[in-house]
Amino acid sequence: MDFGQFADYHMHTPLCRHANGEPIEYAKFAFETGLSEIGFSDHSPAKEDNFDDWRMLISEFPEYIKSVQNAKSGVPEISVKLGLEIDYFEKEHKWIEELSSMADFDYLIGSVHYIAPGFDIDNPKWIGKWSGLAEVEEIWTSYWQIYTSCARSGLFDLLAHPDLPKKFGHRPEGDLRRFYEPVIQAALETDTAIEINTAGWRKECAEQYPERDFLEMMHSAGLPISISSDAHAPEDVGMHFKEAASLISEIGFTHTVRFDNRTRTEMPFSI
Repeated sequence: MDFGQFADYHMHTPLCRHANGEPIEYAKFAFETGLSEIGFSDHSPAKEDNFDDWRMLISEFPEYIKSVQNAKSGVPEISVKLGLEIDYFEKEHKWIEELSSMADFDYLIGSVHYIAPGFDIDNPKWIGKWSGLAEVEEIWTSYWQIYTSCARSGLFDLLAHPDLPKKFGHRPEGDLRRFYEPVIQAALETDTAIEINTAGWRKECAEQYPERDFLEMMHSAGLPISISSDAHAPEDVGMHFKEAASLISEIGFTHTVRFDNRTRTEMPFSI
């Protein structure tokens, strides 16, 4: 498979405090892998520096910009884009708009990790909260309500890891499409792309985010797609892209997205 057909737009830096390797190392690995384009989208600063311990501080934002620029100039053989992964909170639209104006971004990724103050659902320290079917149903319901608002906001160019609540293997009973349908409709209304995130293959759930049913619903609705590694180390870049591309091709996707200055285009691919 020709990796040059694809771009990997979901990558982190050491500033998030849970990633390894400098951006220039990610860019070098991406070039060696054969990717034609990459983009960095580290976790955005919060309004308050003590919000949590897995994102850059506001004061470190210039360092983030510089490190991406270093990757761009240091590895000119590959296109390097500037993005940001922003945690969505329903009452923080103003802060999200402030963040979006802090640099000339090529794209912004919207994601949901928190469903209540202090409860980031993918953090292993809260694994005890997933104690039974009732709790799983409640967490999934809250998450998807917020995720739908994220999709409906129109603040983002790309939505990250849709079914993140399955990370530790927890799923409610019944047809899960009841959670997916409102998101598909909201993304369609705001013309927002959604990623297939290969990091799920490296987690306890052992499959991509989102699951096949969600991907099939995306395709039926005509939603655009991006393949992302969610890299937290240089060797993660482009990981499982072959499997992801084969899966979405089998479903019927023929294009993936590209971003430049917050303008989206679509590029054809073949297996």
